[in-house]
Amino acid sequence: MAKYTHEDIKRIVQEENVKYIRLQFTDILGTIKNVEIPVSQLEKALDNKMMFDGSSIEGFVRIEESDMNLYPDLDTFVVFPWTSEKGKVARFICDIYNPDGTPFEGDPRANLKRMLKEMEDLGFSDFNLGPEPEFFLFKLDEKGEPTLELNDKGGYFDLAPTDLGENCRRDIVLELEEMGFEIEASHHEVAPGQHEIDFKYASAIQACDDIQTFKLVVKTIARKHGLHATFMPKPLFGVNGSGMHCNLSLFKDGENAFYDANGDLELSDTARHFIAGIIKHATSFTAVTNPTVNSYKRLVPGYEAPCYVAWSARNRSPLIRIPASRGISTRVEVRSVDPAANPYLAMAVLLKAGLDGIKNKLEAPKPIDRNIYVMNKEERVAAGIADLPATLAAALEELKSNEVIQSALGEHLLEHFIEAKEIEWDMFRTQVHPWERDQYLTQY
Repeated sequence: MAKYTHEDIKRIVQEENVKYIRLQFTDILGTIKNVEIPVSQLEKALDNKMMFDGSSIEGFVRIEESDMNLYPDLDTFVVFPWTSEKGKVARFICDIYNPDGTPFEGDPRANLKRMLKEMEDLGFSDFNLGPEPEFFLFKLDEKGEPTLELNDKGGYFDLAPTDLGENCRRDIVLELEEMGFEIEASHHEVAPGQHEIDFKYASAIQACDDIQTFKLVVKTIARKHGLHATFMPKPLFGVNGSGMHCNLSLFKDGENAFYDANGDLELSDTARHFIAGIIKHATSFTAVTNPTVNSYKRLVPGYEAPCYVAWSARNRSPLIRIPASRGISTRVEVRSVDPAANPYLAMAVLLKAGLDGIKNKLEAPKPIDRNIYVMNKEERVAAGIADLPATLAAALEELKSNEVIQSALGEHLLEHFIEAKEIEWDMFRTQVHPWERDQYLTQY
């Protein structure tokens, strides 16, 4: 991540002919919000004096306590490469503060920083995340609205001409690289119209910032190609959904705390305790890592998404996989997370779960090295394999019963998150869906 001073930013703004500045932040649902200001107001923004009405943002504050301050993180400054040469647009990602100068407890980014402080108090220096976000590309209609018509019939790692999304994906990669991303892989995924672009791991805050920037770039460039990019977990029945596998690692004194050359599978005790914490709390953090009604249409057997709580170094059917790389690249891959998740909240609950395992020296169960999808219920029970929640409602009940994961969100975020998600579930529960009419309208 670049390190900028006020003077650096002013110089770049002048050299690049920047005319507008977007002050971005993320609401409780993971939606990017922004206040756009003319460059004449840059000095005011750099002095942390830009205010906005927090009562208009999902899950923030009541109307009588609405004033909020935006504090730009100078290191997130970037000029959007696709904007006009006549006047470019740049952005900062901001932290949200109360008028008295204290961090706002409903800010998901600030909440993750709180959890990172807890990690540091345990002696760790860094929590790294390497995300693997997947998305679908659908064609736009003549009015510019998304359709369900895919732009290709490709499959995993297919190449043009079958993969007609390749040009769009290449342009996305070029834009991301121009913005400082280090792209590690870009390919077609299993389902038609589905794509994945993997970028280099980073410390947790930067990686979450990168996820939010990535989503914005993907959607922006897709529209230039006449396409709609969606990070909806399961837009189509009968094909794989979109996940966001999260590769996690803890560092201490510059060394990967998950690596032990002499340990079984070359994993340290710290790694095993971390895995145990993730497994213990998996059913309770799922409401946060899989936060929509639609998320649970992806977490079903048969489409490569994990729906069973187990771990393995050889097998992709459990919740947790340990990739083959060792040394500094040793990591724990949590495969259940989907790209609809608010990344700051998702990382907060995953880190809290893992740290709970480390603090309490929890013992990881034996790895499951056979395909869990072919095991029956009795075999899974005998192996101690729990199921992930099957609906958002069930996941919320699990969250409400787990004080450890609740503490990872804090009182304000927890209350507003549960309230918003219970409304979402109730809207879904009371709606009459086309499937019901197809099944029952003529039968009864």
